[in-house]
Amino acid sequence: MQGVGFRPYIYALANQLQLGGLVRNDAQGVLIEVEGAPAELEAFLDALPAQAPPLAVVEQVETEAMEPTGQAVFTIVASEVGGPAHVLLSPDTATCSDCLRDLFDPGDRRYRYPFVNCTNCGPRLTIIRGVPYDRPATTMADFPMCSECSREYHDPTDRRFHAQPVCCPRCGPRLRLTTPAGAEVGGDPIRRAAELLRDGFVLAVKGLGGYHLAVDATNDTAAATLRSRKHREDRPFALLVPDVETADRLCAVGPAERAALTGLERPIVLLPRRADGQVAPSVAPGQGWLGLMLPYTPLHHLLAVEIDRPCVLTSGNVSDEPIAYDDDDAYVRLAGIADYFLTHNRPIHRRVDDSVVRVVGGRPALVRRSRGYVPRPLSLPWSFSQPVLACGAELKNTFCVAKGQHAFVSHHIGDLENYETLRSFTDGIEHFRQLFDVEPQLVAHDLHPEYLSTKYAMDLGTDAGAAAGGIELVGVQHHHAHIASCLADNGVAGPVIGVAFDGLGFGTDGTMWGGEFLVADLCDFERAAHLDPVPLPGGGAAVREPWRMAAAYLTRAYGRDLPARLDVVRRNEARWTHVLAAAHAGVNTPVTSSMGRLFDAVAAVVGLRDTVTYEGQAAIELEQRADPTERGRYPASVAAGWPLRIHGADIVRAVVEDLHGGTDVATISARFHNTVAGLVVDICGLVRDRTGLSTVALSGGVFQNALLHERTVAALAHEGYDVLTHSRVPTNDGGISLGQAAVAGARNRSGNA
Repeated sequence: MQGVGFRPYIYALANQLQLGGLVRNDAQGVLIEVEGAPAELEAFLDALPAQAPPLAVVEQVETEAMEPTGQAVFTIVASEVGGPAHVLLSPDTATCSDCLRDLFDPGDRRYRYPFVNCTNCGPRLTIIRGVPYDRPATTMADFPMCSECSREYHDPTDRRFHAQPVCCPRCGPRLRLTTPAGAEVGGDPIRRAAELLRDGFVLAVKGLGGYHLAVDATNDTAAATLRSRKHREDRPFALLVPDVETADRLCAVGPAERAALTGLERPIVLLPRRADGQVAPSVAPGQGWLGLMLPYTPLHHLLAVEIDRPCVLTSGNVSDEPIAYDDDDAYVRLAGIADYFLTHNRPIHRRVDDSVVRVVGGRPALVRRSRGYVPRPLSLPWSFSQPVLACGAELKNTFCVAKGQHAFVSHHIGDLENYETLRSFTDGIEHFRQLFDVEPQLVAHDLHPEYLSTKYAMDLGTDAGAAAGGIELVGVQHHHAHIASCLADNGVAGPVIGVAFDGLGFGTDGTMWGGEFLVADLCDFERAAHLDPVPLPGGGAAVREPWRMAAAYLTRAYGRDLPARLDVVRRNEARWTHVLAAAHAGVNTPVTSSMGRLFDAVAAVVGLRDTVTYEGQAAIELEQRADPTERGRYPASVAAGWPLRIHGADIVRAVVEDLHGGTDVATISARFHNTVAGLVVDICGLVRDRTGLSTVALSGGVFQNALLHERTVAALAHEGYDVLTHSRVPTNDGGISLGQAAVAGARNRSGNA
């Protein structure tokens, strides 16, 4: 892993043992030549991986005996350029404790300098243009070091030895506070920015991987203004808090949550909010959870201390656009949102969003894997015979390049629904191909023909490409990719019983799947069970308007004889008959077995949400309303045959009966969650009886639901199953690209690509 202080560590270790030789970076990693007495050489090899720097990754140490040269001095030599790149690169890392001491020490020459860093922290992926990771290949190339920084940079005993972004107020980037027109605002930029935030203004802040938009999180007028200008109707804003103590005043912070908040990655952590937490209503309307993060750059530390209150820190974009990271683009795109810009002149080469984590079952689960985690490789127990590019899904897109025993899953790209996001996707692929020297021979993609990621793959090759020595395309069914992602995440090849619950995915029969039980390994799968398909009235409109799914399920449950006093019918009476008539005629009405859409239907039936403004909103609100003490469940019949068919309409009918009986929403929500968890156990039992399999892999965005996840895992474990869940990539579509790559590699190894 380059850029993590490994060479100075080797230098110090060799000198401690009085060994001669050299160490250098090259495109393949780190090369060390060391000579001395046998006992000292053995001690060197023992210590080398055990005492490595905190950011270093020592995956393998290969040794080869050489003729001694008589070299008594150990040196660090310049990096070699050229040859195939097998080097690993560190992610952007939160400011370390040593640099924080420098930042707040009035006697230090970097006091209050917002670009303090060393080999143990600071920007990496966001500034890298190429490898080896040396200053000329970063966006710091335009900042010549002053004599003091140069001395630190060239001193192997200094913690800033070969820290590529090293700088100080004399030679490094400069912070500026400006108007949207670019006019500079006088005074100390940090102090003036904090004053503006306290006065209710919206501030654009240039971070590591792009711009954020910030307001005082205790000022409801400011938060509502930002929400209006950003066109973000309901989705909660993330908050920056100065320390864990502040976080604990706003939310319940347990040991696992504290570890996630304070780790080197510094993600946004989703936490249950306290009723007395001082946060403006417009920050997270109607939400029982808040997304909190601690400062992760010197700039964020300075700003958080100066404002001394929670601060909204949300992505610098209009909703559904990629985050702004180029200065000129940011001033154009954010001019109508931000009143002022806190910016600097260190270019960002690669836009990278904040990562998001939620603690589920006592351990952190990634919701979005990006800054702080990427481009850390995922090591796998099998090799890719040919280099792979996996193009991912349409929503929450990531891509993945893979070779050898490493898979490099990209940062969060977003939803591939506009040109800007597609451009971010294609630029990111080119960057990763360059960094990791991957010329893909296999290109994996989703089966949905209209996904932009699929169309991109189709432009790269043809199914007959392998025969001509070109790129070979590998189509991977969406839910198979989910299960393969979970298998790869756990280093398991299968076969397993795979449970893939999500919103929508293109099935092999041309319908939209999403409530799937598969018998699967990395190469292939068989559909073992699924929710009984129902109409998706209006296609995409049914995703945005959950009442349409309620109409579909209620019609399946009751036909034309709907029970009286159903509020969901009354609320949508003007369109109810028309929508059902169109569905009956098959007009713009695909069918779906989606579990996510069943959650939507129940949320609408109980009156929580008829329309949504962001993906998963209805299901999130349904989960948050559940009574955690309720253990009852509803009946649901299963049609015999293979694959098995689960009648979701039975569940909806039971929900309606509870409503008519006066049961409260909290109890109904809990019983619904318990029913889904119980169904997983029931169906897995039937599949185990048929196949003998006793390992279950859970994947898909529905399993982001902590209540469902925890109850499903506990129930399966109680029945003797080994349960695989995600830890290194998200269970949602952000993990799809890893699954696609794993399938392509497995089929290639078996000769079935």
